[in-house]
Amino acid sequence: MSLLPVKTSELLRSYQHTAALKGAIDLDLFTAIDEGNERVASLADRCQASQRGIRILCDYLVILELLTKQDDRYQLGPEARVYLSRRSSRYLGSASLFLTSPTLVSHFSDVAEVVRTGAPLEGSAGTMSPEHPVWVNFARGMAPIAAPAAGFVAELLEAPKGPPWKILDIAAGHGLFGITLAEQNSMAQVVALDWPKVLEVAQENAQKADLGDRYQLLPGSAFEADFGSDYDLVLVTNFFHHFDPDTCVELMRKIHRSLNSNGRAVTLEFVPNEDRVSPPHAASFSLTMLVSTPSGDTYTFGQYQDMYQQAGFSSTELHKIPDSPQQVLISQKR
Repeated sequence: MSLLPVKTSELLRSYQHTAALKGAIDLDLFTAIDEGNERVASLADRCQASQRGIRILCDYLVILELLTKQDDRYQLGPEARVYLSRRSSRYLGSASLFLTSPTLVSHFSDVAEVVRTGAPLEGSAGTMSPEHPVWVNFARGMAPIAAPAAGFVAELLEAPKGPPWKILDIAAGHGLFGITLAEQNSMAQVVALDWPKVLEVAQENAQKADLGDRYQLLPGSAFEADFGSDYDLVLVTNFFHHFDPDTCVELMRKIHRSLNSNGRAVTLEFVPNEDRVSPPHAASFSLTMLVSTPSGDTYTFGQYQDMYQQAGFSSTELHKIPDSPQQVLISQKR
């Protein structure tokens, strides 16, 4: 073992990596370099920043392997070129609106106290209070990250070959999962459920996709709104992890009642292995739920099978999304 606490030291200052990356995104630094501004003076002018600040930040990003440096010129590393320049069709910088929002970051300010109480910090309902504004940030920022998973779900369900589906998209957020299905199945009708302000973002995305009256809004809580009935598909993406198992089963039963006899529930989730420490990204997400929700958690495939069975579903199957920490569960009503 090294005499120097390398791992401990790195973990204790990893917040600096997040802050540096967020700062670069806010300055649009990666796009500026992609435009050909490769030296400190031109970057400072383009980003309206000090030359000293630009030099130090760029050097730090070289250390993080997001940039490369040759003499006095900076260029984008492979990941930054694909995901952090606005000139790329796969730009993901908008995700910082949600992932580094003051609301989410503040929940981690005293993990010891959260562990002592088993609940978010005193005076906070976490992110679960009605119409919490953080979900508008989620809707606006996370669509690019969701796009590959939405495409995978559409492929898995063979959307272009599907019948004229009636789809309910619970906690729709940006709406991308329902929208992608409707884009690939020209006869599909989507009902998107979420808080009113969040649905404004989903509606904007549906309009960009030219879905017209095939995209309807249902504002409100998933536990209180009247879903209606006879759905072919109910989408539940990144939602169950906010609740305890009994609450999940309650919602699953409501979903079961809303489906037609051949209907399916489609769940997108972080699903850790039975050891609950692997794979790392899925397993570690439970800490986010600990600090930001009163009773949320990640659940294993076995737990999802059991919960869906309690709710009346006949079977649940698991599908791994390539190059993603999340998985898709398809649960059959009959």
